[in-house]
Amino acid sequence: MPIRPRPIELDTPPLLPTEGSVNVCMVLLSGVGDVVHGLPLALDVKRRNPSAFLTWVAEPAPAEILRHHAAVDRVIVFDTGSGWRGVQRLHREMAGRRADLTLNLQRYFKSVWPTLFSRAPVRIGLPPWMTRDGVRYVNTHAIPGGSWKHTQDVFLDVRPALGVDRNAPVEWNICFSDSERADQRAFFDHLGDRRVVTLVVASANPKKDWPAPRYAELADILDSEFGVQVILAGGPSERERGIASQIASRTASTLIDALGDSVRRLMWMIDGSDVVVAPDTGPLHIAHALNVPVVGLFGHTNPWRVGPWRRFHHLVLDQYTDSDDLPDPAAYAPKDGRMGAIHVVDVVERVSAALRLV
Repeated sequence: MPIRPRPIELDTPPLLPTEGSVNVCMVLLSGVGDVVHGLPLALDVKRRNPSAFLTWVAEPAPAEILRHHAAVDRVIVFDTGSGWRGVQRLHREMAGRRADLTLNLQRYFKSVWPTLFSRAPVRIGLPPWMTRDGVRYVNTHAIPGGSWKHTQDVFLDVRPALGVDRNAPVEWNICFSDSERADQRAFFDHLGDRRVVTLVVASANPKKDWPAPRYAELADILDSEFGVQVILAGGPSERERGIASQIASRTASTLIDALGDSVRRLMWMIDGSDVVVAPDTGPLHIAHALNVPVVGLFGHTNPWRVGPWRRFHHLVLDQYTDSDDLPDPAAYAPKDGRMGAIHVVDVVERVSAALRLV
């Protein structure tokens, strides 16, 4: 019989003990930005109970965010694209350690398998109305929530259930290995004293993207008027490579094409940049977590729900919110055809403001 998750009320006793051996499983598979938003909860678990053993289940690319993180003891990669074989492989990998508490922070059915395989008697999930595909029925408890809010705020609503103050300081603590720091130094040292602006050329959804010719115009202005080195960043997909080629063919400036398939390389590249310019995509949230000023380009999606959380708001270009409306994180529906309303001159102004922060 399906489980109806119990709502977590203000008087619900904390579900995570402060001491003793306890196994905690986090199910947050994708995307990159959401996994970044989950990092504060991993740190919360360790601060609440330093003896806790934390296992995090994630898809291959987002799992790279978790490497070397001090709060994550084990990362299990769930290749959801492998179908039933991926599910079987996940079952084998999770069989050796039963969880005492599982945090299922995913909305969709793909989270059902790792949540059940964790075998935890206590499984905390999102508000039932926020989930899809019957996910609510594998959770024993549900966090409160009455409307859409920023993803980071949704996740922080888990804190009271863990016994953590909802308003405690929020940290992400993304970590790099010594070899990654060496690679980072080698990459940036040859640029000398030039400041670096990294342009994230595309997102997973073409409707979120800014036109390639405008990136080229922006690159020329940043080079000629600000003297900065422009780096193009993104993944290895054919579409992203095509966008980068369009940008390079339309600019007179000397760009560094740094697109590739390494999430870790992208992370330390963002960490070494002075400013990042990005649409609604994971690297924007990596930059935010690393406290690198990020100029967010938004028209298709709501920046107050999926943009930078609580800082760099003055750097956001918001064509999603209508001029006679106030910013509202509860607005959920995407709006087509609005990215073209973001003009180069406005992005230049935001980048100039961002450069004054560094």
